[in-house]
Amino acid sequence: MGGERRRFPGKYLVASLAVVSALVGGAAAVSVSGDSDDGRSHERRTDGLPQKTDTVTRQDLSSRTQVDGTLGYSKERKLNGGAQGTLTWLPDTGSVIKLDDPLYEADGHKVRLMYGKRPMYRKLKAGDEGPDVRQLKQNLRDLGYSRGLTVDESFTSGTAEAVKRWQKAHGLKQTGETGPDQIAFAPGSVRVQKKDAALGDQTGPGRPVLTTTGSDREVQIKLDASDAGLAGPGTRVEITLPDGKRVKGKVASVDHGSGGDGKGQGGGEESKKVTARVTFSDPSEAKGPDQAPVTVDLQGEKRENVLTVPVNALLALPAGGFGVQVVEGGKAREVPVKPGLFGQGRVEVSGSGLKEGMKVGVPTS
Repeated sequence: MGGERRRFPGKYLVASLAVVSALVGGAAAVSVSGDSDDGRSHERRTDGLPQKTDTVTRQDLSSRTQVDGTLGYSKERKLNGGAQGTLTWLPDTGSVIKLDDPLYEADGHKVRLMYGKRPMYRKLKAGDEGPDVRQLKQNLRDLGYSRGLTVDESFTSGTAEAVKRWQKAHGLKQTGETGPDQIAFAPGSVRVQKKDAALGDQTGPGRPVLTTTGSDREVQIKLDASDAGLAGPGTRVEITLPDGKRVKGKVASVDHGSGGDGKGQGGGEESKKVTARVTFSDPSEAKGPDQAPVTVDLQGEKRENVLTVPVNALLALPAGGFGVQVVEGGKAREVPVKPGLFGQGRVEVSGSGLKEGMKVGVPTS
C-alpha cells in the first residue's frame, strides 16, 4: 500500500540533488553520446533532434511529501481511582463514554464522567473556590440541573442545590457535596483503550483503573527532524485510508521531543524524529481499524504562474549547472535554466530565452 510509495521530489534543488542526479545523469550522457547502455534506439535522431519532446508549460506548481502514518485515536491518558474500594463494574474495551456516563464502579457506587481539563482531586463543597468549581458548575448547567447557575469559581448555595438535583437523579444521597468518589474529569468524551484493573481488584487514589483515549480519530506520523518544516501546525494534508479512500485533514500539533533517540548509527543526529498529529476535516470519514497503516500526503510549497518542464527534461551542462534542450525551427539548442520547485513530476525553471509553449527534449523511456 502506502508503504511502497515514498518521498516525491523535495522542495528545492539543494534538497533534491539525489533525485536530480538520478534523473539527469542519463540525460547528460544522451547529450554527449546519444546511445543507451542496452543498445536500444538512439535518443537523438540523425538530424540531431531528440526523438521525443514535451512542452514548456505555465502553471501553478506544488510540492508534496508522502509519509506513512498510523490511524488511531486522540491523546492517551490514564484514569486512576478516586476513592478506596473494590471494583464492581468496568466498561468494555472500545466503549465510548460521554458526559455523565459511568466510567467505573467501586463498592457499587458509579463514578461518572464530567468534562474539564483539571482533574477532580478534592471534595467540593460550599465555600470552595477554584477552576475545578468552575468546571463542575459548567457541567451541571450543561446537564440541565441549574440553567440559571452562574459559571464562576465560587461554590455557592446555588451550586449545592444543583449538585443535590444531580445526586437525586442518580439515586445518590443528596448532600450537596461531591468529589472523586462520584466524578472524574476529562477534557471530553473518552474511549476505553484497555482495562488496567479487573473486577474485584482494590482501587483508590493513584491506582490505575483504565487507559483511555479521546473518542476522535486521528493519524500519527513520524518525520526526520530535518523535515519537520513540512508538517507545521495547520499544514493541509490528504490521507489515504485502509480502503483506499482519500480524505482531507490537517496537522494539529507537532511534538519535537518524541520519536527516536536523536542518534544515528554513527552517533549523529540524522535519526532524530518528530511526531505530528493529523486530524480529519470531516471526522465521520475517519474509518478503519485502530492502528491501521495509512498514507499521508503533506502539501508543501506552492508556486503560482511559473514555467515548468518535466523533471527528466533537465540536462547536466558541461560547464556546470542545468539546462534544457529547446527544439525550435527544426533545430535543437541547449538553454541554461535555474531549477526551482519540484512537484507533480515537473520542475519550475527560469532562464532567458525560455517561453511558454516551447518544445524541449525528453528521454524516450
